[in-house]
Amino acid sequence: MKVAKAKTPKAGKGLLLSDGGGLYLRVAPGGSKQFIFRYVVNGRLRDMGLGPTHTLSLEQARERAREARVLRLDGIDPIEAKRARMAALRAEAAKSMTFGQCVDGYFRDHANTWKEKHRTDWINSLRLHAIPTLGSLPVAAIDTALVLRVLKPIWTTIPETARRIGNRIETVLDWATAHHYREGDNPARWDGRLEHALPARRKIAPLEHHAALPYTEIAAFLAKLREDTGVAARCLEFIILTATRLSEAIFATWDEIDLDGAIWTIPESRMKAGKEHRVPLSRAALSVLASMKAVRQSAYVFPGRLEGKPIGDNSVWRIASVANVTVHGFRSCFRDWAAERTSYPGEVAEMALAHAIPNAVEAAYRRGDLFEKRRRLMDAWAEFCGKPQAASKVVAIRA
Repeated sequence: MKVAKAKTPKAGKGLLLSDGGGLYLRVAPGGSKQFIFRYVVNGRLRDMGLGPTHTLSLEQARERAREARVLRLDGIDPIEAKRARMAALRAEAAKSMTFGQCVDGYFRDHANTWKEKHRTDWINSLRLHAIPTLGSLPVAAIDTALVLRVLKPIWTTIPETARRIGNRIETVLDWATAHHYREGDNPARWDGRLEHALPARRKIAPLEHHAALPYTEIAAFLAKLREDTGVAARCLEFIILTATRLSEAIFATWDEIDLDGAIWTIPESRMKAGKEHRVPLSRAALSVLASMKAVRQSAYVFPGRLEGKPIGDNSVWRIASVANVTVHGFRSCFRDWAAERTSYPGEVAEMALAHAIPNAVEAAYRRGDLFEKRRRLMDAWAEFCGKPQAASKVVAIRA
């Protein structure tokens, strides 16, 4: 009855009632009630919560206090004993954590930092190829043999997809280790593990570069391209003149374009490196924009047939394929020209292509974007693209 009727004083400072043997009833200023066990360790007063009165009866609280006193007789700190017990319970629960649950956990922790396309591809690839085999198994039980059971059937048929799935399994297992759901070495690691069980990717699927047009033929290609008045042709021309990626161009919007300053600012959300990129616009590139502005239909610079949608990437791909090259190959064309026909430093051309700086130290110190140098480079590129190259002549120097 005393427990039930206990209330805080009007001063609102809380109330502490003793039951003897270190057991107390604590009434908080707000009115909540909790049983505690008070004791001293090495001259330091400690309070251990036993539980609230709405869950524990006084009899149950007295029993818990008695158990705590027994521990004190044996020289054991009841709070530390409780922590050890809880840690053991968490460890036991971790043993039942499945690989599928770890996939979901890793995805929740990181998906917000990824682009939509990568989020979809990441989770779908694991659900299709890894979850059916590994999903219901305890993550602590995953070993190299189980990882190989996922990868071997697809390693030679879809090698690039298999490589990505292997990397994603390895990442999920690292996440599980960091959260103490598993211990030991990562069974999905390539070096020292999978490399001994699977053939190297380069042996089953040699690296193929994007087909590119020789830079000496770019002017002739553009001259032919300009005969086509379609939106896809203008988009491809713009890609060539700005040395940008296909996705960056087809999703370009008018609010990204500063015609007066001749600058196209691509937001970080649409950049592969996740960093805003300013593109200097040459006169030829501005001419493309002027032709598109004259027929402006939506917020997109290169509108598609569907209202409010940009042009489809396949439309641009088809035009490039006529010359047996890829859209991405024109970036290689620009890079070859910059290296062989100009004296601009390599980092200027690399920054024009918005390539990430591989050296972390150099990236930390390089704050500028070499914009004015890049403007001169892109003006020179546009000028080169407008002058068809004469065929090479071989002249005999000896009879």
